[in-house]
Amino acid sequence: MNDPIEQARRLLAIAQTGLHFAKDKFDQQRYREIEQMAHDQLGQMADLPGEQVAKLFAHETGYANPKLDVRCAVFNEQGQVLLVREAAEGLWSLPGGWADIGSTPAECAAREVLEESGYRVRITRLLAVWDMRKHPHDPQLFHIWKLVFAGEILEAGEGDGLETDGVGFFALDALPALSTGRILPQQLRQLAELHELGGTVFD
Repeated sequence: MNDPIEQARRLLAIAQTGLHFAKDKFDQQRYREIEQMAHDQLGQMADLPGEQVAKLFAHETGYANPKLDVRCAVFNEQGQVLLVREAAEGLWSLPGGWADIGSTPAECAAREVLEESGYRVRITRLLAVWDMRKHPHDPQLFHIWKLVFAGEILEAGEGDGLETDGVGFFALDALPALSTGRILPQQLRQLAELHELGGTVFD
C-alpha cells in the first residue's frame, strides 16, 4: 500500500472502527490519536487544515464503510449523454450524488435526475459498479463506490437548481469540461457502449 491517500484513509477507517468497538479508555485514546494523525495526513494532501478534515468526517461513526455515490446515465436517440453543470465548480457530470437512507439505489438515481435536470426517468438497469480508487479520478478524501444506472426519459421538466445550474445533452466527442472527481470521459464512453450493447461492468 504505497498510495499516501490510501494509507491515510485506511488509518482513519481503523481508528473509526476501533473507536466503535473499544471499551477501554486507553484504547480509545490511542484510536483518537490515530484518527488525528489520519486527519492531518489527509489535510496535507488536500491542502486543508486537519480540523477541517475532522469536520468532514465528524458524522462518520461506527464500523467504517465506503461511501456510495449513485449516478444515472441517460442517452438520447442521437447517442448524446445527459449532463448537468455543478453550480459549486462550473463543471459537468452525470446527475447523481450520495445515496440516501430510506431509498433504494435506483430510487436515489431517479430522484437525482429529476432534482438536477428536471427529467423524470425510469431506471432500466445497472450499468457499472466502480471503486473510484481503481480509476484516475481526482484524489478523494473518502473511499467511494460509484453505481451508475441507465435511465429512460418519461417526462421533461425543470430541476430545482439547488446544486446544478445547467443541463444539456452532449455528444461523446464534444464533451464540456467535466468534473473529473465525479466522472471521466473514458467512463462516459464505456457507459455508452454498455447502454448500446448491454452488460454491466464492475471492479
